[in-house]
This record gives sequence, structure tokens and C-alpha cells, in this order.
Amino acid sequence: MGGDAVLIAAQSGRALAQAARRAGLRPFVADLFGDADTLDLAEAHRPLAGRFGAGRPFGPGVLARLDELAALAGGRAVGVVLGSGFEGAPDLIRDIADRHRLLGAAPDCIAALKDPFRFAALCADLAIPHPSVTRAPLDDPKAWLLKRAGGCGGGHIRAAARGPAPAGAYFQARVPGRAHALNVLADGRTIRVLAVTEQWSAPARGRPFRYAGALARGRHEPAPIPSAIISAVTAAVDALVRRTGLRGLASADILVGDGAWWLTEINPRPGATLDILDRRARPLLDAHVAACRGDLAGLDAAPQDAAASEICYAARDQRPVPAIDWPDHVRDRPRAGTTVARDAPLCTVVATGRDAGTAKQELRTRIAHLRGSLSGEEAREHHHESQAAQYQRPVRAPGGAADR
Repeated sequence: MGGDAVLIAAQSGRALAQAARRAGLRPFVADLFGDADTLDLAEAHRPLAGRFGAGRPFGPGVLARLDELAALAGGRAVGVVLGSGFEGAPDLIRDIADRHRLLGAAPDCIAALKDPFRFAALCADLAIPHPSVTRAPLDDPKAWLLKRAGGCGGGHIRAAARGPAPAGAYFQARVPGRAHALNVLADGRTIRVLAVTEQWSAPARGRPFRYAGALARGRHEPAPIPSAIISAVTAAVDALVRRTGLRGLASADILVGDGAWWLTEINPRPGATLDILDRRARPLLDAHVAACRGDLAGLDAAPQDAAASEICYAARDQRPVPAIDWPDHVRDRPRAGTTVARDAPLCTVVATGRDAGTAKQELRTRIAHLRGSLSGEEAREHHHESQAAQYQRPVRAPGGAADR
């Protein structure tokens, strides 16, 4: 596949574009942000209209942007890979699949896995532990969470309140446990397990379960959860794959505590852990494309060392983002002159280490250093603006890039 084109559409397409380059593919990307490193990686980029984190984050024009990129690729792309943002729009995925070869889960599969009531029924039929769901008014709201159907990233999860669930939302029973994910590769019939990752949140006002980051332990470290639970979760995901025909990279979010576990959802796409998992000899996007064609062969051993990544959310409005010499371990780098609102994703930081503790400590150190650097840049920008304010003109996000 060396040198073949691949179309990518997502809220943020950088991780997929980077994975494509590592797999020898030429990425043609449509996303909301057009970050600096995304533009460096992409053969061509088209901005998507919409709002990050919304239930259906994309406005009109997704099909047109993909058609434009396909034309720029000479009509010879191996297919289109969809990232986050399409979970709540299987109808849009059907439209995309009608015009381009879809490399990933089929629309009907996504509809079955991301509709909370169809998914709950599947889990019940397969005897998979899954929290109860309802839209009806609650007797005890403290025992429930409010979620948006098709949501991703955790920012849509709230504490439940009295009354019925709002349109497009549902209640899910609270269950105890720590968050993990079983990351897999599927071919529609069975799976290969890539890793069990540990996950954590970055709570913000009104968003107590907002996703922050993930950790993949080194090959020779003990697993973060008991082996019996890993086997049970693996069997459950394998059964769901056989039932739904799920293909490609995917992950199963689970809560584990006191010897019990619950499957909360399936993410039927390459996810936020791609940065820390795509470190095997064989590029993961190459394996993803092969699995979508029914071939799970050739997956080599996991990396020796551990890896971690975390989304850095803006501590204050960045209006505009200053010019920064971003270090290599910072990804999703906003372009200078664009705007990033407070509490919106600013960038992603990655780190590795000989073991989980070392990797996570390095991650903490890098994030602290980055935030310190940003504070210094803001101070210098403020001093410059104070001296020359009468000559300044308002700075807008160039190229139609979405404000974060």
C-alpha cells in the first residue's frame, strides 16, 4: 500500500493522519481544527464546519469535503477512515459509504452499538454485564447518570436529575469501578487484543467525566486488572463482534472494581489511544485496513516500554494562540493566531517510559513544563500588546478553522 492515498474525516484528524504516514499512506484530511501538525502531515486538508463535542458535531458539507479530497487524491484512495464525531450519525456514515469505500465499522454495526437501548439489549442477550438504561423519570436520580446518545469523550456525561431524559439523551445506572478499555482489532468475526489501557478524567464545571488521558503498560508489566476479567471482557467483545460484524480498530470501555466489571460502551473506530498503541513494528493503520478486508494476520508483539498520553485543556482563553516552538512530544498543535476557548482541548502530550510509573511521571513533568511555557508566552504577548495596542487589529482564526 506504499504511497496510496487514504481519506480521513474526524473531529480531529491528526492522530489518524500520523498513523497513515507511519503506514506508508498519504492522508487527505477533513476535520474541525486544521492544527499545525495535521496540516504538516496531510497531503491536503479541508475544514469541516461544526462544534467540537456536540452530539452531531459536523455541519453540512462533510460529503462535499470528502469528494473534494477524493478528487485531489486522483480518485485512487484506498478508502475513508472515520474518527470521532460520527457515532451519533449512522445516516451520515451510510451516505459516506455510498460514495467511498468505508474502512471501518459499517453503518448498521455503528447503529447497533451506539444506540443505548439496542446495545443494552445486545448485552442482555449475550449475558454481558452492562448498566441499566432508561429514559423514564427516576425515583433516585443520585443512582443514575445522564448521557447523550452517540456521545464521545465523556464531556456529555452529567449527574442525572428528576424528570424524563431530554431528547437525544438517556439515563444509565451508576456502577462502581475504575475506568479501563480493552483495545482490539476486529475482522467482523473475531478479535485480536492490542492492550488493556488505563484511563482517567479531567473534570470541569458541568463535565465531571471529561476524558483526559490513557496509559498502556509495558509488555512485561502485570496487567492493570485481573486476568480472569480480561478473559471475560475479551469473550464479551468477541461475541459482540460476531453479532454485529464490527471491523477494524475499536475499544470497549469498562469499569472494574471489587472483582466485578461492567461494559459501558463500545467505540467502533480508532480512538484516543492511537498515539500510545501505534508503536509496534507493523503500523496499526495497516493492520486496520487489512482487518476491514477480513485479514487479522501479522499482528506482532506489543512494545517493551509503557506509553501515556493526555489532552491538555486550556486553563484560560487563548485569544489568540501565541507563536510557540512546540516540542516533539506535543501533538494537535493549534496554529498561532487561532483561538482556543477556556476548557477546550488545547493540545495532546505523549510520553514513554520503562514502566507505567515512569511513563506517567514523565507525562506529568511534560505537561507542567508546557503549562509553564504557555504562561510565559502569554506574559510576553501581553507585554507586547500593551506597548503596541494602538497598532493591533483583531486576530481571527485563519482558514475558517473552528474555535475550540
